[in-house]
Amino acid sequence: MTQQFDSMAELLNAQQQDHIQHRLVSADQRRKRLQQVIDVVVAHHQKFAEAMELDFAGRSQGFSVMNDILGSLSSLKYARDNLETWLESDHRQVFSPYDQLGSTARVEYQAKGSVGIIGTWNAPLYTLLSPLACALGAGNRAILKPSEVTPKTAEVLATIFAKELDPLLVAVVTGGVEVGVEFSHLPFDHLIFTGSTAVGKKIMQAAAQNLVPVTLELGGKSPVVVSDSSDLQETCRRIAVAKSNNGGQLCISPDIIYVPKYNIEQAASLILETYQSLFPEITNNADVVPIVNQAHCQRVVDVIKQAQDSGCDVRVSHNIDDLTECVTNDKRLPLHLVIAPPKNTRIMQEEIFGPAAVLLPFDNINEVIDDINRRDKPLALYYFGEDQAELDNVLANTSSGGVSINDCLMHAAMHDAPFGGVGASGMGHYHGHEGFKALSHARTVFVAPKHDPRAEWGLLPPHNEQFKAMMVAQVSAD
Repeated sequence: MTQQFDSMAELLNAQQQDHIQHRLVSADQRRKRLQQVIDVVVAHHQKFAEAMELDFAGRSQGFSVMNDILGSLSSLKYARDNLETWLESDHRQVFSPYDQLGSTARVEYQAKGSVGIIGTWNAPLYTLLSPLACALGAGNRAILKPSEVTPKTAEVLATIFAKELDPLLVAVVTGGVEVGVEFSHLPFDHLIFTGSTAVGKKIMQAAAQNLVPVTLELGGKSPVVVSDSSDLQETCRRIAVAKSNNGGQLCISPDIIYVPKYNIEQAASLILETYQSLFPEITNNADVVPIVNQAHCQRVVDVIKQAQDSGCDVRVSHNIDDLTECVTNDKRLPLHLVIAPPKNTRIMQEEIFGPAAVLLPFDNINEVIDDINRRDKPLALYYFGEDQAELDNVLANTSSGGVSINDCLMHAAMHDAPFGGVGASGMGHYHGHEGFKALSHARTVFVAPKHDPRAEWGLLPPHNEQFKAMMVAQVSAD
């Protein structure tokens, strides 16, 4: 498309004005819009995979296709294929006695207008296109702001979308932090941000100036509860697999693993053994996703070294003479497990976002629940075990964005269920029907009866002497 805009504000205004002029968007139009994006992703998937490989300086194209391309396509196709039922009005019960006089009521789901979507670098395509599926499914337009940490992907996305899509429907803007700040201050009809809790607070503060509703997908230290009723070997295998995903650079990656005290040594060994089997070598291994850049890699190394310097018991999957060389070399790190570190260590306070985790021994499940509740509410919680009463106790007495039982990460792959955080891990949802609702305005429509009986009932002025008594007579706890 050739239409150009001088500023983001001008682009947003043009989208919003076009939405006002073409407010009614049929299910068929929405499907066509979604299919257009699907076709673009399919046609250019190789360019996207190559760009992500360059941004990470070595993330395998196969992983990027699995994680970002197929993940995005699944979200887009699910919205495309389920629009008919989502668009149906919800009929609601009318209050008595109007329900007996012929009144009806319904809730209609109306497109909001233009949605701003700020993605993040760890899944640079998915965190833009998965929410876009909900935005387009709800009949909206969208402006995407890719992360500046993955500039190649941002550039390719902007170039392809500008060529293939109408900017009045979907546009991409690129740039650094200053562009992100300006973007977050624009008067969108809804704003979606994926990233850190610290930045999420700034996004919410900026959006509040225009009363823009926000969906914040943040993170936190997602805990794993390993019950003594679990199959420890299989549990540790699945935890190691989860930690291997995207080099640990996931907002729902396991951060703190609670293990029965008598099993702590065996659990550490089993997790590291599985990790070694997945990656016989770390350096120059194409299957290992590198940390995205040297600054982020150095931060993970610093967190690990601070634990080591504090005298913590640190176990490692592969012997690396000098982690500093990993930072300057290929940014691929072995898995580090820190056993029972003090609470004041960085690894106990910060989201790790890399190949490291904490193992905490426990004697009683209530200790675990109390410890989880002392921290900010996490984006994910994981439980491994077959003790239903214990599981019920954990679920009833903790709060998290989502839960996977006897595996990690899986709940976030659900298209027919909401994905989102709570408290410090975020607010709002996307994915599927809940994402459609989040990006729609739910408008109540009440249809009055032909006959208005209020005067006959003595409810209209001038009120008679019995009016108050009539009202008071209805004050009841029944």
